Amino acid sequence: MKLSITRVCGSWCKPPHTTTLHKPISFYSSIPSSSPLKLQIPLFLRPPIHSAAVSDLQKWQHWAKTLPLPPSDDPLDPTLLGRELNWLLEDALGDHSLVPQMGIHSDDRPVRLRTSLEQLYCLWRQRIEERRPFQYVVGCEHWRDLVLSVQEGVLIPRPETEVFVDLVGDLVAKNRDLREGLWADLGTGSGAIAIAIGRVLGPRGKVIATDLSHVAVAVASFNVQRYSLQDIIEIRQGSWFEPLKDVEGKLAGLVSNPPYIPSDHISGLQPEVGWHEPRLALDGGMDGIDDLLHLCNGAASMLKPGGFFIFETNGEKQCKFLLDYMENELKGKFYDVKVVPDFAGIQRFVTGFHH
Repeated sequence: MKLSITRVCGSWCKPPHTTTLHKPISFYSSIPSSSPLKLQIPLFLRPPIHSAAVSDLQKWQHWAKTLPLPPSDDPLDPTLLGRELNWLLEDALGDHSLVPQMGIHSDDRPVRLRTSLEQLYCLWRQRIEERRPFQYVVGCEHWRDLVLSVQEGVLIPRPETEVFVDLVGDLVAKNRDLREGLWADLGTGSGAIAIAIGRVLGPRGKVIATDLSHVAVAVASFNVQRYSLQDIIEIRQGSWFEPLKDVEGKLAGLVSNPPYIPSDHISGLQPEVGWHEPRLALDGGMDGIDDLLHLCNGAASMLKPGGFFIFETNGEKQCKFLLDYMENELKGKFYDVKVVPDFAGIQRFVTGFHH
């Protein structure tokens, strides 16, 4: 599992009501909170209350470009770092259109910043020396046509997971019962899948998104609210199906991108992933299939007849294992079970319907 960086719409894209929250963030939780959580507001959403001279900002930019890269078996890509540096500058500037001028004009005129110059030095050191993911540095990830808040404790959405939305979109376009039904996204993380599916379903559909992590629940709630989907998406805290006892046998759709990395593979992951992303969202047990099997068993009781499921896996071996498991251990529970590749052609998703 690797991280990839994609910004498809310039610096960032505005959803409706980008910076205004019209209702207090709320979510259902059956788990007592141990301590209050401080949300990391994405850099591009912060008010430009700081300032620095253009010349000082150029000094920082030159320092960042020449900061030595630490030795590593999985070294950083200098070309990618150059793009990330520009993106960081775009998000930090009150007027990101000034970025192209940074290498031309050198003077002491002040520019407005969304963070202090001292913090910019700190953030870039974290990116280079600690291999902190760029998405955590700026506090957001560009995914499909969304810009989602992310922070430590929340898995960063991957491009391959976008296939979920395409598959669901194709399905509900020709099936009214699924389009207007109740869906669940288990292990929602940032809420990426739930938000994208909620937008596909429209006002008559509903999505319940669950996660065990109180950090993920808070971040997903923030993202749902930014896209004004509170009436369609409900966030619940708890482990897998535990928060869904009241809708057993009523789900029209069930989706999940669960932990599927074998435990002994975690240490060999890209530093940005293995060192910083939550192990809770990565570690799938000895063979990586512990949570996938739990999802298969739960889907048999949670989905209504004709209900659809899609699970993401680590690849062909896990896909084949799940197909065999459903055919033999859950015989007669599902139909039209098949494997769907991701954008790279890797056998990645298992889909099917409940009898």
